[in-house]
Amino acid sequence: MHQTRFFIGVFLVVLLSFLLDKYVYAGIRTITDNWKSTKLKKFIRRGYWALSWGVTATMLVYPVFGMRNAFTYWILSIFFTLFVTKLVFTLVLFGEDIYRLIVGMIKTVFNSGTSDKPAKPGRRKFMSQLGLALAAIPFASSLYGMIIGKYDYKVHRHTLFFDDLPEEFDGFTITQISDVHTGTFDNAEAVQRGIDMIKDQKSDLFVFTGDLVNNVADEVEPWMNLFGQLRAPFGQFSVLGNHDYGDYMEWESEEAKVANLDKLKKHHADMGYRLLLDENITLEKNGQKISLLGVENWGDGFIQKGDLEKALNGVDKDSFKILLSHDPSHWQNIVNTHPSNIHLTLSGHTHGMQMGIETPTMKWSPSELRYAHWAGLAEANSRYLYVNRGFGFLGFTGRVGIWPEITVLELRKKAVA
Repeated sequence: MHQTRFFIGVFLVVLLSFLLDKYVYAGIRTITDNWKSTKLKKFIRRGYWALSWGVTATMLVYPVFGMRNAFTYWILSIFFTLFVTKLVFTLVLFGEDIYRLIVGMIKTVFNSGTSDKPAKPGRRKFMSQLGLALAAIPFASSLYGMIIGKYDYKVHRHTLFFDDLPEEFDGFTITQISDVHTGTFDNAEAVQRGIDMIKDQKSDLFVFTGDLVNNVADEVEPWMNLFGQLRAPFGQFSVLGNHDYGDYMEWESEEAKVANLDKLKKHHADMGYRLLLDENITLEKNGQKISLLGVENWGDGFIQKGDLEKALNGVDKDSFKILLSHDPSHWQNIVNTHPSNIHLTLSGHTHGMQMGIETPTMKWSPSELRYAHWAGLAEANSRYLYVNRGFGFLGFTGRVGIWPEITVLELRKKAVA
């Protein structure tokens, strides 16, 4: 059933793409009508159809391979880039067509039978040129995101203050990454550069908050030597994300799916990560302690295996607590109002939709339509949530405006007034 819906979805998107072609080609004809070179005119017009139909036809084979490797993600991303470009161009021309239709109707009513000229005005070359210029913006941005942006790692630093942080942990640092999605990587040198940036932070603790792979455990194997380089004095800890369970592909049997997850868990261990599965560990420094908790995935609209009560088992109610939970909706729905005070929750999952706008005065992404907290720091009931923007990428093999993130958090004890 899932595979059938996937095929139908791809077919409908491809069909819509062909419908957009009609509008875009009309704009290209308008732009090239007065060109003196007939050969250049034909080259541009035929070249457009060759490019558009070639990319769209490639998209038709996408369901056969599915989301399995970097190549298929490139197919999807190139199609997506052209689709958005055509959509912007079409919206401009469609807006002009509405204007032309209204003008034509007015002329028909008031000039009926008095003129041989067509009532509906023709397309204006300027509007087609404007549409092309506006469409070039998402096209160029997507290309940049696919070639450069997806590996343009940014370090985000924040200092968090707590009344009850044990004194020995004043100044304690945590480096977090999330959503690696190794199945989409295609540049080992660029990924190594990101790994080196993580190592350069020299934090006390390293945590990974889920989605190591897209679907299958094998995806991480070519990258284990890179991510296995990460070490911290207080250890390396991880949790699972929704993609790690293999729910987004067809398995030959339930046993095969279970074996895949078991293999992935072993890969965490082989890289030196302590995978927390609804459990907790104690971090101790000079006799003082804090509790680190980790839950399986719990997401609103996604798999809900995480058991916070189980993860809290044995933890003192007055202990300073840090929770690793992949999906920020867990914090929104449960954690920030839980009877046990969980001081800091670290999540990922959203990727910030891998596109948006972030400036010193503005932060926006389509993620806002789905998540109350989709990137950065949030606070409620004296409890913090930090949502990492993701280290990797998925679906669209690029990032535009929302760059891959390495998070560094410093814990500080509030000074007594």
